[in-house]
Amino acid sequence: MGQVVVNVGAAERRFEAYLDAILGELGHVGRAAPARAYCQGLLLPGERKSVEPMAARLDPARVQAAHQSLHHVVAKADWSDEAVLAAVRQEVLPLIERHGPITHWIVDDTSFPKKGRHSVGVARQYCGQIGKQDNCQVAVTLSVANEHASLPVAYRLYLPEAWANDPAQRAKAGVPEEVAFQIKPQIALAQIRATLAAGISPGIVLMDAGYGVDTHLRDEISALGLLYVAGLQSSTSLWAPGMGPLPPKPWSGRGRLPTRMRRDEENQPLSAKAIATALPGKAWQAVTWREGTNAPLASRFAAVRVRPAHRDTLRHEPRAEEWFLIEWPEGKVEPTKYWLSTLPAETTITELVARAKARWRIERDYQELKQEIGLGHFEGRGWRGFHHHATLCIAAYGFLVAERSFFPPEQRFARQRQASELPVSSQRRGTAPA
Repeated sequence: MGQVVVNVGAAERRFEAYLDAILGELGHVGRAAPARAYCQGLLLPGERKSVEPMAARLDPARVQAAHQSLHHVVAKADWSDEAVLAAVRQEVLPLIERHGPITHWIVDDTSFPKKGRHSVGVARQYCGQIGKQDNCQVAVTLSVANEHASLPVAYRLYLPEAWANDPAQRAKAGVPEEVAFQIKPQIALAQIRATLAAGISPGIVLMDAGYGVDTHLRDEISALGLLYVAGLQSSTSLWAPGMGPLPPKPWSGRGRLPTRMRRDEENQPLSAKAIATALPGKAWQAVTWREGTNAPLASRFAAVRVRPAHRDTLRHEPRAEEWFLIEWPEGKVEPTKYWLSTLPAETTITELVARAKARWRIERDYQELKQEIGLGHFEGRGWRGFHHHATLCIAAYGFLVAERSFFPPEQRFARQRQASELPVSSQRRGTAPA
């Protein structure tokens, strides 16, 4: 495979036009120049993408002045993150959709370890980046994707309850009055509703078990007319195939007419793990879902129709059947992953697996946003700066996504592919995803 040839002058013109389109949403003409420099700094080489080292790289002769300018536009200036992200979507999504319609909306969160406790939202909580409980910040995100690219379209800090209920901390960090405590699935649901209201092409909502176990979230996604593939925990209660809650008791002729579903000693739901391990050997089959770096990605799966059982004794009718997908790799002592999905009953197991595994794109987004763009490098402590930095990181990342859309898929995903380069004169870069 030959190298991808990039017209540097054309790339430079596209970059300037792209920034012109999105930075007009900052609300004040004086903010455009420092925000433009900030985006350039995020794309420059360098281990740290916080304000001080970026200022030194951007303007070595006037580091202090550059530092003040960059710090003000990110940490102090009052502009709308939602408006800038909407402008990024308007510029980037049409280019992504050149290669096919949006097929997935991916819900997830990302974490940032922090040593102190004074930065907004920092608490001892599960930190995915290091795989254990520790001091960190966590942001809930929503990305839209097709088979060729993905783009974050919503991003909000999760504010732990102790933070949300502490007026002094809130005031010091500049947390807006309207921001109340919400669990992560509530934040995700608000992002989904806002994205739907914005007119973005709908896709199948993909969630890991941290969100998929929330029955209310799944119910509300269905109420919005969206399909989902949601990760589950092994302990999630389900009705085995062909089973369900008992109908209401017959009316005795006295009192209220019974209307709620019921259970008895013999008719009980089972855990996801119990149902999976009881399936016969013929239920399992090998499925390949996509090409990996060195070999096709494949594992062993089973899929059956079940009914979710959560609090169904408070309902007047059983929940609808859904797909229950299980992964049990050869050689493992028990299943490793579980999903529920509202995809149609005629969906093949191959398609179910491909949908469930499409979440890998959000991992690529986070990897590049953190390693190349510096998403986790912001050193301020306030709510506004945390979100402004993330918005401009997504804007910079959006340009890289847009540039890759100009190349055919076979060039973009070849092993020896190269990044679409920004002008050599400014030393900006964009590395293709690993």
